[in-house]
Amino acid sequence: MKIATFNIQSLFHRDKSLVNIQAGNAVINWLNEMDHLMRKYTKTSNDLDRIKDLTFLLGFEKISNISYAIMRRRIEAMFFRAIHSSGETKANSLKDFNGWVTLQTIPVDPIATQNKARVIAEVNADVLLLQEVENRNSLLDFNNQFLPKFNGVPYRELLVLQGNDGRGQEIGILTKNGFQIQEVRTYSNELDDSEKPVFDKNLLKYEITTPSKNKIYLLAVHLQEQGKDKENCDVLRFRQAQRLTEIYEQLRSQGQEHVILAGTLNAVPYCFSLAPLLQKTDLKDVSKHPDFDVAGEKEKDAGYLHMNAYRIGLNIKQRDYLLLSPEMFRRVKNSGLNRRAVWPAIASQWSVYNTIKNEKQAASEHPVVWGEIEI
Repeated sequence: MKIATFNIQSLFHRDKSLVNIQAGNAVINWLNEMDHLMRKYTKTSNDLDRIKDLTFLLGFEKISNISYAIMRRRIEAMFFRAIHSSGETKANSLKDFNGWVTLQTIPVDPIATQNKARVIAEVNADVLLLQEVENRNSLLDFNNQFLPKFNGVPYRELLVLQGNDGRGQEIGILTKNGFQIQEVRTYSNELDDSEKPVFDKNLLKYEITTPSKNKIYLLAVHLQEQGKDKENCDVLRFRQAQRLTEIYEQLRSQGQEHVILAGTLNAVPYCFSLAPLLQKTDLKDVSKHPDFDVAGEKEKDAGYLHMNAYRIGLNIKQRDYLLLSPEMFRRVKNSGLNRRAVWPAIASQWSVYNTIKNEKQAASEHPVVWGEIEI
């Protein structure tokens, strides 16, 4: 069985709050001001005049006439309006404003989407776990239309369950070659003492059968991401890791030996927030396996995700993990990390696909972590 985990960072469209916008301060301030004015339920005449000024300053009127509607891109954001609308304002409520409305998502670069398919097809896992998928329909289209372009065999089974984030950061799983999803449980409804979800995104437990009818339990998770308040984020992630540990230990106490925990944990191995998982359980990181390999490795690379750095625990930016129960770790035949679709901060760090010319064309900021297990 070959299993892989990959934070794909959206397939076709991405919530604008997840994108680092690069633009001059003036343009960003104009957009923020426009958003503020558009959200006001009641607008004064001065507000309406200012909206018209901002529409001009942002260049929204420099368009070509097309049928039905217009979409315009402005520094990573998308805006929409009806074709017959003009810059005139006809009412003072948002719903009747005859102008531009900002969209919540922005399109992913088409080349980036192709590179996502390229690296997935190259890894060719039997069981593929994805983080940050928009929705099931997007994953279906990606599976059926994009993977075959790179000689990838589409996956037979596919599942996406909505979690708690609300920004298209769902967990998806795909299986093929006789591996079947038998059961799934979501922990998105679990609440803490303050009645807030324990998992701000999601935790899913899958029961998967192999072609030889063995059972595998897969805990797929996306933990609290790092924010401006690092201390609070670490505390929340620590609580999530504690709950994960409880669920894992429960499976082990039931005699289950074939257990995998995988996903984006959003912290380095030595961060205290992951201590419940990495120090208090018998889970083993596949990157510590002696046969762990890195696609595109260069000898002088001693930085991010370097193979030797993995082995001695110096993963200063590691966020993605494939953790195995002792029995599963013992059965590992090959394992590795594919970062050929990740744009390097320094050009000489590692080799990438020749289709990646800039950061926007990269498949993701995350590598694919995989393991081949005899079971």
